[in-house]
Parts: sequence; C-alpha cells; structure tokens
Amino acid sequence: MTFVAYVCAVLLGLTGILCIVRIVRGPTMLDRTIAADVFVAACVGAIGVEAAIGRHSTTLPILVALALIAFLGSVSIARYAAHSGGSTQR
Repeated sequence: MTFVAYVCAVLLGLTGILCIVRIVRGPTMLDRTIAADVFVAACVGAIGVEAAIGRHSTTLPILVALALIAFLGSVSIARYAAHSGGSTQR
C-alpha cells in the first residue's frame, strides 16, 4: 500500500505542477479555467488518497465542497465566455 501511495503522490504532484504552469502561461481565459479545474480535481484526488490511506471519512464534506466549487466556477466562466465571445442573441 505504501508503494501505491508514493506513486499517487508523485503523479498528483506532477499534475499540480503542470496545471500551475498552464494557469500562468495559458494563452486564453478558457485554458486557465480548464487548468484550474484539473488542479482542483488533482487536489480532490490527493485528499481522497490520503483518506483512503488513513482509513477515515472525515474529509468527505471537504471533497464534496471542493468539487461543487470547481463545477460552479467552471460553469460560470464558461457562461461568461459564451456571452462575451460575440454571440448574437436577441
């Protein structure tokens, strides 16, 4: 189980670093939004792995709240981009 925890930690850490790079260098707002959403998903995964290794479920409300915040943020930015992108609605 320890080997799996180390592999998960390395992969999630690498994911986080690459997402931070994309957030900083992303050419558009939507690229940054997707990178932020993936970063939050990696954080949720890391917290989930920690909960599985520690064999406790006290972090479940935190996981649900993070997932909800990430979803609402992505939807709100997508709606903003759709309206400001020159769409012609009457």
